[in-house]
Amino acid sequence: MERIGAVVIGAGVVGLACARTLAQRGIDTVILEQHDTFGSETSARNSEVIHAGLYYPSGSLKAKLCVTGRHLLYEFCVSHCVSHRRCGKLVVATSAAQESRLHALLRQGENNGVDDLQLLGAADARALEPGIRCTAALLSPSTGIIDSHGLMLSLLGDAERAGATLAVRSTLRAGNLADDGLVLEVGGQDAARIKAGIVINAAGLSAVRVARSLAGFPVTLIPPAFYAKGNYFTLAGQAPFSRLIYPLPEPGGLGVHLTLDLGGQARFGPDVEWLNMPSTDPTQAMDYSVDPARADAFYAEVRHYWPGLPDGALAPAYAGIRPKIVGPGDPAADFLIQGPETHGIAGLVNLFGIESPGLTASLAITERVAEKLRLDATGLWR
Repeated sequence: MERIGAVVIGAGVVGLACARTLAQRGIDTVILEQHDTFGSETSARNSEVIHAGLYYPSGSLKAKLCVTGRHLLYEFCVSHCVSHRRCGKLVVATSAAQESRLHALLRQGENNGVDDLQLLGAADARALEPGIRCTAALLSPSTGIIDSHGLMLSLLGDAERAGATLAVRSTLRAGNLADDGLVLEVGGQDAARIKAGIVINAAGLSAVRVARSLAGFPVTLIPPAFYAKGNYFTLAGQAPFSRLIYPLPEPGGLGVHLTLDLGGQARFGPDVEWLNMPSTDPTQAMDYSVDPARADAFYAEVRHYWPGLPDGALAPAYAGIRPKIVGPGDPAADFLIQGPETHGIAGLVNLFGIESPGLTASLAITERVAEKLRLDATGLWR
């Protein structure tokens, strides 16, 4: 049985960021990825937005790690030449009845440490984006967009240069708790057994399944698993906007918003479509197809803030699935970063419910993981 310093389960943006941090601290690190390549689930199927941090309850991990992570991510993009653009966004109220919610969002953002928000009247908003219809808007200049694949390539490159190894087509089958680490069974019929002093469960959609596969782990500490699909549609032709346009948030997500990719192509989404998927192995039941009929609802939502959206202009694009730990109708859950101080198992950190703003917060999440493991900058235990 091979003994290694650390195993990171999941090669999405958060898993890769964690592996980079461990490897750069001199810890022998292996990244286990069940698919053929890195970042093929949630990290590759999102809006690619760098969020400012205004949506999340003050004091929550999402708020703290999003604001800190945004600064770290912009610095990383500059230092590693990752394509990005700080384009800004407008969150719009489309009726007078919504304006109180817009004011509340401003106060929440300021409480979270977002210090550049500007409340605009309808005329000022239209001066920035003439195609928009609103009664008021909140301008967030520090919101941006990013090449998520380029980000993951850079994180993986740093991790590999520091000695980390990516093992694709390597599914965790089971694990056992030992006195000096965790014993993991990886692969199919001829599963390999490895022992690691550190294990980070960054498996995203499969994080709950991974935790349940660890024999001896307290089942009462494993949250339920829910899955919310988000569908996206692209716009035929050029969008008359230079910034992202968001409606006010809705239960389960941030509403059907307009985002731009780095080439200027506009896309709309995501909506919220709750799925019934088996948490025992959700990846076997994932359906990323987009039903063209869902466009009808998109037209209705988008025309609240962009009445000029032409008929027939939306085409199905792609879909992503959010790993949630609360179901429909429940209040939104915070990130759940669960370390030894909670479950009593040295070296193990579980990352549950890492959805938006997980990409923005990824580098800050890794710092929180290191704190949970009580690692200093050299990789030594504090």
